[in-house]
Amino acid sequence: MASLVKRALQSTWAVRLAADIIALYVRLVRITSRWETRGEENIRPFWESGQPCIVAFWHGRLLMMPPAWQTERKMHVLISQHRDGELIARAMDRFGILSIRGSTAKRGQNKGGGAALRGIVQTLKRGDCIGFTPDGPRGPRMRASMGVVAAARLAKVPIVPICYGVARRHALRSWDRFLLPAPFNRGITIWGQPIDVSDTQESVEEATRRVEAAMNAMADACDRICNAAPIAPAEIPPESETDDAARA
Repeated sequence: MASLVKRALQSTWAVRLAADIIALYVRLVRITSRWETRGEENIRPFWESGQPCIVAFWHGRLLMMPPAWQTERKMHVLISQHRDGELIARAMDRFGILSIRGSTAKRGQNKGGGAALRGIVQTLKRGDCIGFTPDGPRGPRMRASMGVVAAARLAKVPIVPICYGVARRHALRSWDRFLLPAPFNRGITIWGQPIDVSDTQESVEEATRRVEAAMNAMADACDRICNAAPIAPAEIPPESETDDAARA
């Protein structure tokens, strides 16, 4: 079955159809569910002033992000270049959200990473906002790569985290435990306080861990409010094991 789905997604018409279905499902969940939004005062100044920022959310909580962007301001989302990325990009397009293809992840080699980072910085300097999944495109789950801090420092913008949770959902058995919320649900969206990472006395790694901790605290809060089972970040292998894998 998985191989049939992969072959189907190589077809342009199949990808377009799948993107339409995803967009319709997101709208169905949104309009049939009771949603609460907290912390909107953290993002609204950026909507109203025209100042850019990076909006950070975990890959597993991507599905309900488009309806949370309730403004006419342009949003660009960093989308990976692999096959699944094309489907996500087309689904986001249904909500008027633009895509930047590539990845700035630091774990492992990534073709096009430098080009993606340049594209992000140029977009931010034009005044548009960027959506960023710091654990994408391949994880580890809920562990931030340093690319989000690198982009924020180069563009001199803050990082605004966002997360959502729902009472009824299915967590897929994928690396990111992707959340598939049910319609006729109860959900919450939380906007976190802007995170300033411009202090160069703090290392990029330290700033990245600070962003990661804030995002995971928000994910725990969303799940707790919705009485849903928490999803834990992936375990990080010991440094020696990581080095061995890199050499293999």
